[in-house]
Amino acid sequence: MSARLLRKVLKEQELNKKQADCDGKQEEQDEVEDEESDSGGHSQNIFDLLNANDDDQDLDEDDEVGNTDVLKETNNKQYHATDDAVSGPSHKQSSKKKKKKNKEVSFPAADKAEKSLDVVLESLSVDGDSAGHLASSSNSSNVGYQSWNNLAKQPQSSILKVDPKFLNAEYELRRIFGSKVVKSSEISSRAGGSRQLHGRRHVTHIHRKSALVSPSDHWPRWDGSLSMELLQTRDGIHYFRYVHSSSYSQAQRAFEAAKTIHDLNGVASILMHHPYHVESHLTMADYFKLTGEHQMAADCIAKCLYALECAWHPLFTPFLGNCRLEYIHDTNRPLFSTLFTHMKNLDRRGCHRSALEVCKLLLSLDSADPMGALFCIDYYSLRAEEHAWLEQFCEEYHQREEEEEEDKYFLWHLPNFSYSLAICRFYMECGGESCKLLDYNSDQGKATSIDLMKQALMLHPPVLKKLVAKVPLKDQAWMNILKHSFFKSEETKIPSLDHLINIYVERSYLVWRLPELQKLLRDAARLVIETLKQDDGSSEASTWACARKEAFPSEKNEYKHLLVSDFSDAVPTMPPDNLQDFMVDPAMMGRVAQNLNQDVNQQVRAPPRDLANRNTWAVFFESALPWVDYGPDNDDADGNQPNNGHQ
Repeated sequence: MSARLLRKVLKEQELNKKQADCDGKQEEQDEVEDEESDSGGHSQNIFDLLNANDDDQDLDEDDEVGNTDVLKETNNKQYHATDDAVSGPSHKQSSKKKKKKNKEVSFPAADKAEKSLDVVLESLSVDGDSAGHLASSSNSSNVGYQSWNNLAKQPQSSILKVDPKFLNAEYELRRIFGSKVVKSSEISSRAGGSRQLHGRRHVTHIHRKSALVSPSDHWPRWDGSLSMELLQTRDGIHYFRYVHSSSYSQAQRAFEAAKTIHDLNGVASILMHHPYHVESHLTMADYFKLTGEHQMAADCIAKCLYALECAWHPLFTPFLGNCRLEYIHDTNRPLFSTLFTHMKNLDRRGCHRSALEVCKLLLSLDSADPMGALFCIDYYSLRAEEHAWLEQFCEEYHQREEEEEEDKYFLWHLPNFSYSLAICRFYMECGGESCKLLDYNSDQGKATSIDLMKQALMLHPPVLKKLVAKVPLKDQAWMNILKHSFFKSEETKIPSLDHLINIYVERSYLVWRLPELQKLLRDAARLVIETLKQDDGSSEASTWACARKEAFPSEKNEYKHLLVSDFSDAVPTMPPDNLQDFMVDPAMMGRVAQNLNQDVNQQVRAPPRDLANRNTWAVFFESALPWVDYGPDNDDADGNQPNNGHQ
């Protein structure tokens, strides 16, 4: 076919489509008018809906964020659809007949032209899906939302898929307290921040969209010092690694030097020139946490998350569970530490569902679980009332990709899952709210909650005594139960198991303060004692002891890298004398060491500190400490005189 004839056919076809669209729109308008007249309903002003239900509108804003890109992509596909899709069927059969008649009578060569065009389009592979995929891969700024929607067909289990909507703590706070309360809190916090910045130039920036945190307007602009590279793709899993730029590497070397001598001034100086250095923000967050400045510590963690998310690769879609960041790479480790700290901060704020989503993300990044997310995911699921999900997780999750059949039930042998599954089954038997939403039907073939609790007590008896002391449980009935020889011991003589029991009790003791769960535990403990009395306790106890030994065969503590204090709700504090080590000036350390060598028994006071050529943040942090002395303006400081205060 010649080019002239092709243009003629396309022009005639376009005119035909316009005429058909006009006819279709007119028929649709007539149908709407007929329906309105038949129903007899009054017309509603659509602008009245904008002012109705402000609270619901605030809650729906977060839901619309994740769906905006999908709607845009769908509109683009509809706009760039092929001729066959545009000339599809209309709402009535009469319009179909009109189109067929016009094509058959007026344009006898149109069918051949359409067939030839379809062949050309198929050979070029120009369709809506490929166009949407290219559009999503080219836009890396919104990769946290677009990529997980566009790559939803990955062959992965959905057990560790993360819902980005619940990652936002503000969304969960609105759901719990209402949007008005959250808005008033945000306004008060902004007012406090404006008072702190009084007298300074307040610069606002438009930041990238973030799924993990909500960046503040006063944060510095992202400098692009971090990036991510794709290492390999194996079995549908993408393996990535963070990459440092030259400026970031220079800041990292300065941070290591300051960390060696415990110089917090040097760390603050690094943040003045590199505002998104992750390791420096983590150090400052630890310091603020020790001094009680929890809001400033949370702000440092939020900046770390924002910087790490801005560096994501366009193909990095962690919300689908198909991406890995192995902990063996040093550049990947700050993300694990930041996510773990952020998860604990969300838990302290009462955002248990958001903490659960972060825990799932943390567990999906590396199957080796270097941070111990597997030992707190059950706690967050119980606090978030995701009982059915917890049972599904225990049935489907496998820590290693290639496991033997007997190793697939390893989760049931862990102390935290043994007790949490009994609690989960108890609430599902009671018909909890979350179970109704999931349409749960009790299975007669499954074990009951009292049976699961009995098995947990037989497998891990030291948990009972530790819970009685930690919760605490002061009823006389518990004292009578603990008098039995089976519950007297606090250790199993297995280092790994004893360490995991301590982690579980420290993490989940708050759950056992509910009266219904205390009754469940007490009834199960009495059944255990009755069972042991029936067969003299020899065969039954030895059977469960062999099960413990088989589940934890190692004689060494395989989980010693996990600290019990990391799973605690207690906020650590440090006395001011110990905090002084973090504030020592590098130039002053040599003078103090010389004075200590001259007279060890003499009490040496640190000389006054010079304010010349010092950064503002360092001086601000030092001025809050009572033992810091900047000395008089014109007189020399005498080291033997007492410290009269600070200026």
